[in-house]
Amino acid sequence: MISKPQNYPSPSGGDGGGFSSRIFGFGEIVYDILFKDMQPVAAKAGGSVLNALVSLARVGREVQMISETGDDLVANAIVTFLYENRINTDYINQLNGKSTLALAFLNEENEAEYQFFKDDSVKKEDFNIPDFTSDDILLFGSFYGINPDVRPNVLSIVNRAREAGSTIYYDPNFRAAHLKHGNREQLVKSIEENFGLADIVRGSDEDFMNLYGESSPEKIYKKVSALCPNLIITASSSKVHTFSNNNHETFEVPQIETVSTVGAGDNFNAGVINQLVKQGLERVGDTLTISDWQLLIESGIRFSSAVCKSMDNYVPVEFDE
Repeated sequence: MISKPQNYPSPSGGDGGGFSSRIFGFGEIVYDILFKDMQPVAAKAGGSVLNALVSLARVGREVQMISETGDDLVANAIVTFLYENRINTDYINQLNGKSTLALAFLNEENEAEYQFFKDDSVKKEDFNIPDFTSDDILLFGSFYGINPDVRPNVLSIVNRAREAGSTIYYDPNFRAAHLKHGNREQLVKSIEENFGLADIVRGSDEDFMNLYGESSPEKIYKKVSALCPNLIITASSSKVHTFSNNNHETFEVPQIETVSTVGAGDNFNAGVINQLVKQGLERVGDTLTISDWQLLIESGIRFSSAVCKSMDNYVPVEFDE
């Protein structure tokens, strides 16, 4: 377990908006350094799951992170930031090594291309698995969710949450660059195994093009629905498609002036999860209606849009959900 920063009480989460649901996130912690025109313009704690959890904590949800970090100055800064944002760190392993750095290079459209610097010599440790309940929500995904180095831990944690009846939300965040880090067939197999463990899958059109070479939302759902009943497909600033066993709906995305897209998809996830808790829809099954989807997607768009208007990876502290 990670050491608590001095002078910080243990965070217990917000008031949860009157609900008892705890939100757990399992994913990689990195330190993002953003570049524009090859010049650094911002630096902050990052990682797809962490970005979502910070936003959820800022709107009062009880949030806990399951992850690992190094034992250097970067790690100290990240942990202090998590405590400042009331994110419980009891399930974060502090490893003897350097923290992961992620350089994000923004193009003319302020979309990011990443380059990672990771200490591969760090010896991994097993995670302390939370005592999940049926009121909890677990978010996981990105390459961390299929990384062969931590795959056994991923399956242990997600299966434990599933056995407890927790709602599982999975975002594959599968990029072409990930194919350099493993066998394609095995990576796709792991992603589909994760689909089968999830109650809701949210992926981008890019994810599914890399996964299946397919752009048709209907054809994508035909593949995913055999494993998971509820699917959200986002397409940057274009439409959002939702599917369940009973319906398919398309939602328009309002156009905004974008400062940075870093964290956009992560915060879409945060918005959807926040609304699941707010509407008492934690046990989703295959019962989501079009009206439910509308509330979830509108919330996802609000969170995502707020993040795109700044250099931050998360919604502002004063964000009005």
